[in-house]
Amino acid sequence: MINGYRIITTSKLDESVKLQLFELWNKEYPENISYNNPNDFDSYLLKLLHAKHFLVVNNENIIYGWAFIFDRDNERWFAIILDASIQGKGIGREILDQLKSTEPVLNGWVVDHNNDLKRSGQFYKSPIEFYVQCGFKILPEVRLESDTTSAVKIRWMA
Repeated sequence: MINGYRIITTSKLDESVKLQLFELWNKEYPENISYNNPNDFDSYLLKLLHAKHFLVVNNENIIYGWAFIFDRDNERWFAIILDASIQGKGIGREILDQLKSTEPVLNGWVVDHNNDLKRSGQFYKSPIEFYVQCGFKILPEVRLESDTTSAVKIRWMA
């Protein structure tokens, strides 16, 4: 338990969990990478190879955070989403420590600017500094630039 939350690890997601994750994604990530409906989100999930999910839940099993690791292009990747209400409480660091304990290398894309809006109309705050504090290296020469997002690759190695 971390501040009243626990982390559940699973490789399977049932429909009610997928719906909560869809809502969390659309609430906390920039609107330009949100999903219009649960079916599109489910299609995204089905493309994650060898996925392992880490769910941050409260005592009522309501999901407040989600991290996942998966394979892409012969590398192990990760992503983390935390509800704004639990950010800054050590939960992100704890979940990252769990991911690191399972993998020797983790790769991720991180929005490295504060220009994107969330669906709420608030600006999405880049977590890049958090990842650097947690031992990730920024690979500035490797960028993801598309119509919907601009991000830099980060990597952690044991």
